[in-house]
Amino acid sequence: MAIRAKKLQPAKTAAIEEAKKVLSEYENYVFVDYRGLTVEQITKLRAGLREKNSQLKVFKNNFAKVAFDEMKNDEVAQYLSGPTAIALIKEDANESAKVLFDFAKDAPALIVKGAWVEGELYDAAKIEALSKLPGKKQLIAMLMSAINGPARKLAGTLQAYVEKLEKEGPAAPAAAPAESAPAAEEAPAPAAE
Repeated sequence: MAIRAKKLQPAKTAAIEEAKKVLSEYENYVFVDYRGLTVEQITKLRAGLREKNSQLKVFKNNFAKVAFDEMKNDEVAQYLSGPTAIALIKEDANESAKVLFDFAKDAPALIVKGAWVEGELYDAAKIEALSKLPGKKQLIAMLMSAINGPARKLAGTLQAYVEKLEKEGPAAPAAAPAESAPAAEEAPAPAAE
């Protein structure tokens, strides 16, 4: 639960509303401790997240707690202590988490605390496991490749058959079956009486 003063200053109220507005635009959040990172490293991390349609924001912890509380999500409050940045993710949380974990290999000062993904709270181990899975777009590409393979094989087989027929030339027409009975002669018109 966030600590709230009885009478908030207008600047703080505005900051909380701004935090709530920004946070409500996203569904998935990864909480990281950025203590010890240089400005250059943070800039590089932000650029990597932008490529995945995500962004890294820093809010005052108490403002973020109040904003999440007003959004009916007080479970993430446990990750809002100490220097905390929030990776705001619109889609494919695992892709953005992968960016964070890959970056943490080069900059061990970055520590992933946990996440809120698809309405579920993830600890650091669970979000790391999620980051190792292929993203939604990769899964769709893999599925389409699996579906496309047999169709491509069929098309290749049909094309080879067409080329074989063209190489052999036009096929001789099949002999017409012999007629078993001679054609009936036309009957003469009846004579007029």
